[in-house]
Amino acid sequence: MTDMSLRLPNRTFGAVLKLGDKPASRLLLPARFARPELDLDWDDEERETALYIAAPGGELHLTTGGDGVQHHFHGEDGEHRDKSPWPGRDTAALVEWASALITGAHSVMPDLLEDIEEAVAWLEAGYTLYACSTEPAQLDLLEVEIEGEILTLPWLGAGEVNQEHVEGDNHPVALFWSDSAEEPKPIAKAWLNPAGEPVTMAIPGIDWQAVGLPADEVLSWLEGTYLNEHVIPDAATALVQAALERMGGLDAPPARP
Repeated sequence: MTDMSLRLPNRTFGAVLKLGDKPASRLLLPARFARPELDLDWDDEERETALYIAAPGGELHLTTGGDGVQHHFHGEDGEHRDKSPWPGRDTAALVEWASALITGAHSVMPDLLEDIEEAVAWLEAGYTLYACSTEPAQLDLLEVEIEGEILTLPWLGAGEVNQEHVEGDNHPVALFWSDSAEEPKPIAKAWLNPAGEPVTMAIPGIDWQAVGLPADEVLSWLEGTYLNEHVIPDAATALVQAALERMGGLDAPPARP
């Protein structure tokens, strides 16, 4: 098992970003959507913004290129659904709010993601506050807590390993191993149990002597790297979530001195 005490301390980081007019912050969400998981993406070729919203019961995905908003639903299992997984009145309120949120986000894209990328570089350089360069504009100060990663050793076995998402429920990842003479093959898997904790399993029939580590050490290493890469939010993810929460009126801005 991974020693959870061997982790870097959490850090508080501040970022001053341009979040625009925040039209969604003036709308109310039903209580069931009080703390949604939010993510944002930008397609530079299509000049299109995508917004992903996950809440108990399912997901709402939206896209816009500035000339209207399209949306569709997914169930909790991630499968596409023709109808909303939530009651009609709640769905209508969510779609109205989300449409306003993606419209506001699109107005500051791709600059917002570029500023967040630069903020992460500042964090990695040891700074505790980032401020974007901009013409005079209304700016927002976001403060996020960055979770410390698990301290893991580099791969100490033979050959090389890499992790890849595979089909299945609960965010499964396979650990692929190869040496100079073989194609990569899966040697272990990791996924999340219902409590959100990682579970690992060795693939039967593996020559662990060739791998260079016994199965239990491989599984311990996989658990730690899985936590770092697939469970603990990275700084960019934390900043995107915080920015969308502020733009959607889901957090309270810091009190003025």
